Amino acid sequence: MSDIGQPEMVTQVKVVKLFVDTLGYNYLGDWRDRENNSNVEEKYLKEYLAKQGYDSELIEKAINEFAKKVTGQAKSLYDKNKEIYNLLRYGLKIKTSVGEIYQTIYFIDWKNPENNHFAIASEVTIKGIDGADKRPDLILYVNGIALAIIELKRSTVSVVEGIRQNLDNQNKKFIQHFFSTIQFVLAGNETESLRYGTIETKEKYFLTWKEENTENDENKQSNQLESQLRQLCDKKRFLELIHDFIVFDSGTKKICRHNQYFGVKHAQNFIKEKKGGIIWHTQGSGKSITMVWLAKWIRENQNISRILIITDRTELDEQIERIFNGVDEEIYRTQSGHDLITQLNDSRHSIICSLIHKFGSKDEDVSIDEFIEDMNKSLPNDFIPKGNLFVFVDECHRTQSGKLHQAMKSILPEALFIGFTGTPILAKDKVKSTQIFGSYIHTYKFDEAIKDGASKPVNNLSTTINNFILLGSLINLFCISISKLLRLPV
Repeated sequence: MSDIGQPEMVTQVKVVKLFVDTLGYNYLGDWRDRENNSNVEEKYLKEYLAKQGYDSELIEKAINEFAKKVTGQAKSLYDKNKEIYNLLRYGLKIKTSVGEIYQTIYFIDWKNPENNHFAIASEVTIKGIDGADKRPDLILYVNGIALAIIELKRSTVSVVEGIRQNLDNQNKKFIQHFFSTIQFVLAGNETESLRYGTIETKEKYFLTWKEENTENDENKQSNQLESQLRQLCDKKRFLELIHDFIVFDSGTKKICRHNQYFGVKHAQNFIKEKKGGIIWHTQGSGKSITMVWLAKWIRENQNISRILIITDRTELDEQIERIFNGVDEEIYRTQSGHDLITQLNDSRHSIICSLIHKFGSKDEDVSIDEFIEDMNKSLPNDFIPKGNLFVFVDECHRTQSGKLHQAMKSILPEALFIGFTGTPILAKDKVKSTQIFGSYIHTYKFDEAIKDGASKPVNNLSTTINNFILLGSLINLFCISISKLLRLPV
């Protein structure tokens, strides 16, 4: 029997059943008539903290302090959400009385998903400003903290309507305050499947999740909406996406695309095996933010780790510095070859960016052997690159001739190299790149990005030919003008 035109409630019931029966969430019930619904349900949070062994006085104080920050009205939604995110990720430092030492209270057990209380509630009525109540279809809670909102539409109503409903609800005159804890904002129906974003994500930037290697997955037997909810909201994946794949980027909160997630996950596996390789993600697919997420994971999971990011143009070097600073990741940008060696010989900075040409001469007549000999002479006698070094090389196919790579390896012999590129690689460059860096870690090619809407398609062939013809005509006119000016025969 066709589901076309079915009431939204039918889809909602199916989705709740998925979360309970398949994903293992608890169903809290229909909360349309329940009083005082909140984004921090203290009963469940208190039960979780007690289970973790915190004493009752500390629990009471921690919940009161957390609730104050959640409900505060002084900050913008972005700033308040960022503050709450940091408390969720890094914990709340608190002490019960003067003279006591601070303790860190963690509201979520990120490493052990099953140690948390996952729950879903439907038709949750939220009190708005001046009585402008709103009722999101579904709310996902972890330990009583609302982390995701889902709006569902019947199959004949566009998902866009659900996205707009979520955006309207974030308006200050409605229930903006409820979004202070929200990490995922989702909308879907059974014909267009699911779209996801986070707070204040504009309509055009909502994303579609795509799972890799699911040809034989039982998910294929159910509709796409349920498959994507199962993939995104699996307990382990849900917490991982929030913990490792969210950034606050200079006023915009961002969550990963599927290619960024799988690129980083594959890179993690390579790193665990102490192998380098190449991440080929086409232009416009968020390569720089992928670097940020991978760098954060390395710093948090690899002992005494340091990251060196190599680019081949000043504007790229500046861009890397700007992006890392924009997401509150301190990065040191070297000013010279001597400065680079100084920083590598010192452990103060855990993330460094530098131009590739600081490693070697741009003069192709200078042999690499001469350069290495000269470099070794200029190095301090006690030079040993400090820390467990990981080198990210941007546009690796363009900058990494064997000579330059050899120069880098000569001063960083123990470093693990990961190449990044967003440009289609010619066959001869592809062979050289894989010989230098190793195999492909992950690829996200231009046609995939076009299909996903991450990149815009190039003009069709006839338009391209016309552009070449126009360019040729302009060059011809320019040559004629110069010839007349110089009184040369045309």
